[in-house]
Amino acid sequence: MSLVDKPTELGTPLPATEARVQEAPRKLKAAIVMTIFGLIALVFFGILGKNEDASFAWSDAGDAIALPNFVVNSQLFCIVLGVAMLAIAAASWFLGLNRRPTPTWLIIPFGVFWVWALVGWVGAGTRIPVEFILTGALALSTPVVFGALAGVIGERVGVANIAIEGQLLMGAFLAAVTASVTGSLIAGLFAAMLGGALVSIVLAAFSIKYFVDQIIVGVVLNVLTLGITNFLFSAVLSDNSAELNFPGTLPFLPIPLLSDIPVIGSVLFDQRITTYAMFVLVPLVWFILFKTKIGLRIRAVGEHPLAADTVGINVNRTRFWTVTAAGTIAGLGGGALTIGSVGAFVQGMSAGQGFIALAAVILGRWNPWLTTAAALLFGFSRNFRIWAGQAGSTIPLDLIAMTPYLVTLIAVAGLVGRSVGPAAVGKPYIK
Repeated sequence: MSLVDKPTELGTPLPATEARVQEAPRKLKAAIVMTIFGLIALVFFGILGKNEDASFAWSDAGDAIALPNFVVNSQLFCIVLGVAMLAIAAASWFLGLNRRPTPTWLIIPFGVFWVWALVGWVGAGTRIPVEFILTGALALSTPVVFGALAGVIGERVGVANIAIEGQLLMGAFLAAVTASVTGSLIAGLFAAMLGGALVSIVLAAFSIKYFVDQIIVGVVLNVLTLGITNFLFSAVLSDNSAELNFPGTLPFLPIPLLSDIPVIGSVLFDQRITTYAMFVLVPLVWFILFKTKIGLRIRAVGEHPLAADTVGINVNRTRFWTVTAAGTIAGLGGGALTIGSVGAFVQGMSAGQGFIALAAVILGRWNPWLTTAAALLFGFSRNFRIWAGQAGSTIPLDLIAMTPYLVTLIAVAGLVGRSVGPAAVGKPYIK
């Protein structure tokens, strides 16, 4: 059937010009962003970059197996990566002009290439500690991953979990206090999970039972949690920090043999229990959501609650307990902030990471694996800021401090395009 003969819903054919207007729009946003960043890597990092060697150090002196440094000319390294990125951008242009979206398997290598081009440019003339960069990125990503998993679960069941920031903060506070009082770091982790669950219960009660707008409830809970923890810190913890806010940190638990593998050994197999828990939870959440009957019910409630109710699923009960379970995961992320990293509670220490977790949910398109990758991108950008400052980068410190949020904004607005979440997110179900 030609375009001229294409029927409308009323049965009359459309003229060819009108039929063309109704075709899907060209998807060029990702291609434009890729082209811009590919040119930045090629021109500014490569052609105009420093003509000095960058030494990528794959192991430290104390490692059981020492790998030689990879020394490469920084300018040539960035030019090669810039050309590779522009080739990916060309593929994105081809897909976009044919009204096809740029797939994730093209976006991920583009992001990896750009990150390493940036590292090679900043590290020109210096030693680049690859282990430090990767290990620090993973550690800084852990709380965000926990929060993002909570966001994925909550939105998959139809509840917009804006209160991740409050869940992280309450988990961090209770973890520090409980571990200090009991002398048990494991007890602190359970208290963190309980704190996240309590915030989630309030969110679920108001949004599911009383049909209050979920966004408003989430924002109020974030502000309320910040106020409560700040008040208790000033009134109680600041004068009794040795007894109530000095829990210490969880020990590193190297796995024999595996932790001796160069590069990935220290990154994956010499971590704290909170990071190992993250390794387990990401595939577990994916498996439950997409491979089990429980996950099918959760997704059904989030997509079409009326249909789920028709086949006998209690929609509001499913939402309530699923959101509560998601809160325990976010609370564990709060525990990772205190006893899994800093060793004490600090006012407002979540520092917007709950909102970054929400951005990771959208960037990852409500998929636990892709969401984790987005959270790791944020962790890398934060650790890059630390390393760049130590490496004596000429980039202004204020601009480096903006890096995590700038990367997240560009990734969400420029590369992902229009993300469509579960159909019933934010909509109360009234039977």
